[in-house]
Amino acid sequence: MFWNRKKAPAVTLPTGIGAADFAGAGTPLKFNSVEFRDGQQSLFATRMTTEDMIPLLTRMDQVGYDSMEMWGGATFDVAVRFLKEDPWERVREFKKYVKKTPLKMVLRGQNLVGYKAYPDDIVEKFVLKAAEAGIDVFLIFDALQDLRNCEAAFNAVKKAGKKIEGSVQYNVSPFHTTEVFVQNALDQEKMGASLMHVEDMAGLMTPQAAYELISALKKALKIPVHLHCHCTGGMAEMTYWEAIRAGVDGLDVCVSSMSMGPAHPPIESFLAALKGTSRDPKIDLEQFKSINDDFLKLRKKYADFETKLVGVDVGCLQHQVPGGMLSNLESQLTAMKLYDRLPEVLEEVSRVRADMGYPPLATPSSQMCGAQATTNVLTGNRYSMVSKELKEYCRGMYGMPPGPISPELLEKALGDEKPTFPRPGDMLQPGFEAARQEVGNLARTEEDVLTYALFPNYAPDFLRAKYGL
Repeated sequence: MFWNRKKAPAVTLPTGIGAADFAGAGTPLKFNSVEFRDGQQSLFATRMTTEDMIPLLTRMDQVGYDSMEMWGGATFDVAVRFLKEDPWERVREFKKYVKKTPLKMVLRGQNLVGYKAYPDDIVEKFVLKAAEAGIDVFLIFDALQDLRNCEAAFNAVKKAGKKIEGSVQYNVSPFHTTEVFVQNALDQEKMGASLMHVEDMAGLMTPQAAYELISALKKALKIPVHLHCHCTGGMAEMTYWEAIRAGVDGLDVCVSSMSMGPAHPPIESFLAALKGTSRDPKIDLEQFKSINDDFLKLRKKYADFETKLVGVDVGCLQHQVPGGMLSNLESQLTAMKLYDRLPEVLEEVSRVRADMGYPPLATPSSQMCGAQATTNVLTGNRYSMVSKELKEYCRGMYGMPPGPISPELLEKALGDEKPTFPRPGDMLQPGFEAARQEVGNLARTEEDVLTYALFPNYAPDFLRAKYGL
């Protein structure tokens, strides 16, 4: 009978993962908070207001993050266009409450926080004003990995005395290999990056690929390496673990209530998994309960903008659409009452990306690719209409694509015109003083002038509302 069974032999359980299992053993793993920027951008189209962020900031500052990514990317555009709040004030508000954790912004190289290249003087002025407002770390990337587009921004950050975090845009194509990524990172280290960020914006990276790439970067670079993955493809947590084994120095995370789906892995899971190991960061798990409760309330508040992706989208391994781009595509198609066409659009994204020379789908190439794919699907006639931005891309005004642009797209976009690929900044006249003259009395600060220079179409209405004009 069952109560007379023989007693099972004693089993000696392991006490924890040994130092030998990790490269970089003995160095606590660092974590970077992305809830206020990429997390909310991926989950609900960047609609969280500064007012809703403030009650969380003191508690988030106490967690022990290496940095807090809270500005740049789409936050600037959305604040001005939809939230009607001054994005510059957000940085100053954060600085009132976040006393210990460095504030980070994502800067799109020559494109700053916009969707095209801006003149070098505007790049320098923008970085200076961002640093003065309170940005400590500038995560700089170029969507095409054309580092000529990062030179002005790198120089401006050095001039401002702030920290440069370089970025490798991970994606899968015939033109992207571990050797290419490592060389690009080495070039950025020589340019002045003091930290290297690997961005898997679409959740494509496999655990094996992570181990290989992080190992290669750690071997080649003298600076720390951090990894950023989205959970879209269902592999991010496994990928992070292999990166830890390979010696990665830091990971981008969300708290659990803002994690998964097209967002990022949860910090709590890794704190539990690393407890007692040679890389234990010794961050207290108890502090996350109230933080998660408040983020859950915010997710309910912004439910109308919430991504419809539940669980995993293995299709991302094919279309390579990043989380933020996916939620925006969903939102736009829903607004047009065409959400059922999303699978067709995502299939077309893959074809358009190949035609564009396989750019990583980071801003602004992701927006160009997504918009053109949507147009192709809805018109039923590929490239019968080509956006102004994609024409400029074909002319080389965004930099050098990783691979050749297809003859079909070139012909539809440019006709007989032959593209050249100069450094985009060299093709632009200084723009700050011209913007100051154009905006006139609507702008009362240099920040206002920059807002106008970046978004002249809707900045005037924003500035009139700001000053009650």
